[in-house]
Amino acid sequence: MFDKSKIVHSNVVAEATKQALIRRGVTLEDIAEIVYELQIPYNEGLEMSHCLESVKGVLRKRELQHAILVGIELDELAEQGKLSQPLQQIVESDEGLFGVDETIALGSVFTYGSIAVTTFGHLDKNKTGIINELDTKKGRGVHTFLDDLVASVAASAAARIAHRSRDLEESGETFEDVLPGDTMPETKIKGAKI
Repeated sequence: MFDKSKIVHSNVVAEATKQALIRRGVTLEDIAEIVYELQIPYNEGLEMSHCLESVKGVLRKRELQHAILVGIELDELAEQGKLSQPLQQIVESDEGLFGVDETIALGSVFTYGSIAVTTFGHLDKNKTGIINELDTKKGRGVHTFLDDLVASVAASAAARIAHRSRDLEESGETFEDVLPGDTMPETKIKGAKI
C-alpha cells in the first residue's frame, strides 16, 4: 500500500537540487548566461532576467530535479572513490563511450520538445560557458554527469523562451513588453507556486 507519510515534498526536492548545484560551483546565473547567448539573436528585448526566470521554471520540474540529484551524487561518489570497479574508473575518467551521463540529461529535456533536444545536442557538442568549465576540470573534481545536466537545464530553459517568444509574437508583443515573471505564464494558474 502507498504510504503518503514517505512522500518527499516538492519544496524539499527543489531546494536540495538548488543546493547541489551551488555545492558543485554552478549558479542559476551561469545557466541563464547560456540561455541568453542562445536566445538573444532571436528575441528582441530579451534580458538576462527573463532567462533566469526560465531557468528557475525549468528547475521546478521533478524530472530535472531527480536527474540533477542522481547525477551529482554519482559524480561525488566517484570523487570519493566509492563506486565499484570498473564503474569508478569509467565515471572518474569520463570515458568517451560512456553515454549514461548524456542519456540521463537527454531524458530530462523531452518535456520541452524537439527544440530542447536539438539545443541539448548543440550544447553537448560545443560546451558553452560553465559547461566547458565543468567538462575540462581534469583533476579538479569529477563532473561527468554535471556538465551534461547543466546543458539539459540550459537547453530546456532556452526552449521555454522560444515557445514563449512564439506566444508573444502571436499577440504582437516581444520580450520588451513582458516582465521577467511573465516569462512563466504557467505560474498564473491558481495555486501555482514558484
